[in-house]
Amino acid sequence: MASIFTKIINGEIPSYKIAENDKYIAILDAFPLVEGHVLVIPKKEVDKIFDLDKETYLGLMDFSYEIAQAIEKAIPCLRVGVAVVGLEVPHVHVHLVPLNTMQDINFSNPKLQLSAEKMIEIADNIKSYL
Repeated sequence: MASIFTKIINGEIPSYKIAENDKYIAILDAFPLVEGHVLVIPKKEVDKIFDLDKETYLGLMDFSYEIAQAIEKAIPCLRVGVAVVGLEVPHVHVHLVPLNTMQDINFSNPKLQLSAEKMIEIADNIKSYL
């Protein structure tokens, strides 16, 4: 059965897309910790990050680097944090989280509920720096 991310990649579920190429996609997290929280996902559906082949892994990190650079320019923050947890969805994904405090990357925090208009504004702002 396809993961929720595969369904997003296939256009079956809507998302707020930041960037995409033939191997990776970056989208705003639908349940963000902070404004500008982005997920970077390989299109190849693999459960665990270290089960990716080396080429896909390195490509994912390279794609994440480009997205993180744009986030840091678009979202007021001290830095962009990165986390790979992978317990909630069995499809590799990298969290890029704008950080101002350590609490900004605490996954037990309540998630933000942002309007569609705000999500579009954030996505457009990040995209403008790519």
